[in-house]
Amino acid sequence: MGEAVLRRKAWTRPGILPGFGLSLGYTLSYMGLMVALPLLALFVRAFGGGFAAFWRAATAPRVIDSYLLSFGGALIAAATNVVLGSLLAWVLVRYRFPGRRVVDALIDLPFALPTAVTGIALTALLGPGGLLGRPLESLGIKVAFTPLGIGIAMVFIGLPFVVRTVQPVLDDLNAEVEEVAASLGASRRQTFLLVILPTLLPAMLTGFALAFARAVGEYGSIIFIAGNLPHRTEIAPLLIVIKLEQYDYAAAAAIAAAMLIASFAVLLAINGAQRWVCRRSGRI
Repeated sequence: MGEAVLRRKAWTRPGILPGFGLSLGYTLSYMGLMVALPLLALFVRAFGGGFAAFWRAATAPRVIDSYLLSFGGALIAAATNVVLGSLLAWVLVRYRFPGRRVVDALIDLPFALPTAVTGIALTALLGPGGLLGRPLESLGIKVAFTPLGIGIAMVFIGLPFVVRTVQPVLDDLNAEVEEVAASLGASRRQTFLLVILPTLLPAMLTGFALAFARAVGEYGSIIFIAGNLPHRTEIAPLLIVIKLEQYDYAAAAAIAAAMLIASFAVLLAINGAQRWVCRRSGRI
């Protein structure tokens, strides 16, 4: 009973910004027009020919292979970015070295570059005659026009999301906490696993979700280095564009809707894991 009263008081308590009803109405209207309405139109288009037609278009063998490449590559790239991005954020926060500001600014480069420019640059670098592509091919490692090249492009575009998510948490993490743990006899591994990692884990999961979401829907940065061979190096966003160019709008909408459902399920699972971590650490 007391908890219900507290909740009611919290709901009726005046907020910092006046006009709660107006703000809520504006928020719901904006979300409805900009998010819900386009998604509703997508599903109406996807299921316009019935569920059988949707299922046939969304589960064709060529489409399934593109799903596996897009989602599998995005998950691997996001996991790679969690490790590399967290390490890079740690170096930028905890160490001072010449050129640190330049490195910090370069992290945001994938945000500023047009995606087509990124794809062309990666192809020029890793292609058969590229600066790194030629010596790698002499070692028997082909990067461009393979799933490996797609993964590298996904890592490149997703890295800033992890760094910029973890970096503020590291800024707020006092180094004295590590010193206290060391003074109590904790080893470096114990300090990292029991003190640092639980604090960083929610931010790392957020960065993982953002990097995954960016990579799974990426188009311009990947098509130039992918090779775009059906069943091998063809990503799902490219297949949607191909269907649109063939005026097969229902099939394009079906593939897009299937990707949306799968992406939402993955992000929901990540958010659930994040809430579980926060609950275990006593943050919520």
